[in-house]
Amino acid sequence: MTENDPKVTPISILKSALSAMIGVQSNANRERDSNSGKFWHFFFAGFVVLIGFILVVWLAVKLLLGSV
Repeated sequence: MTENDPKVTPISILKSALSAMIGVQSNANRERDSNSGKFWHFFFAGFVVLIGFILVVWLAVKLLLGSV
């Protein structure tokens, strides 16, 4: 990693995980993440995003079925 490489912040890790989840991750961001980030940070962020997605879908179903 050189001085000119972009820094990977917690916010950028979450944004990358969200982008990758819906399939719109740019090649530049993917390369930045693989060159300057740590695997476990992205693994954990992906896990958090996945759990959040499951909870949102579950809550939406509960709300929709509860009102029937």
